[in-house]
Amino acid sequence: MRADATRNLELVLSAGARMLADDPSASIAAIAAAAGVDRRTVYRRFANREELLAAVYRARYDAVEQAIDAARLREAPVAVALHRYVEGIIAVNRKWPVETSRMLAEKSISDRRRRLIDEVDLFLRRATGEGLLRSDLPPGWVGTLLPPLLLHAAEELSELSAAQAADVVVDTLLRGVGTPLARPS
Repeated sequence: MRADATRNLELVLSAGARMLADDPSASIAAIAAAAGVDRRTVYRRFANREELLAAVYRARYDAVEQAIDAARLREAPVAVALHRYVEGIIAVNRKWPVETSRMLAEKSISDRRRRLIDEVDLFLRRATGEGLLRSDLPPGWVGTLLPPLLLHAAEELSELSAAQAADVVVDTLLRGVGTPLARPS
């Protein structure tokens, strides 16, 4: 693909992600305008809105896979891997803010998502086994809490860089939000 075509595709997918997050019924013409390209450019690549939407979801999952790979969840020290993962996913949530649950009916997306969740769950078990996370919590509890924390950090801590927002999430996850309870004597 030519460099300008690659750049245009990235612009269309990024604009599509932002616009579809705000308005799931955004038209191809509106997305093309937001991307600064002619709508014919978009229609040459995508026959319809559903194809464009599927491409946005694929791009999001590509970015999630890259964030997981960069975090080195299996090799890096658990605290380092956790921070890298959180920072990477916050950045993905900011760049690709679309709600992915709409695409879960598509088997390839559903399977891909399941593999990514399994990879993170394996890491969280490793983090628990190595003592970074509490072992007395119900199975899967941290994996249930982490995605909403990541999403809220991406959206609500927009004034912070992804690394700074990751600091907040990791601290919240590891230390909670309360002050230590005074122990009765």
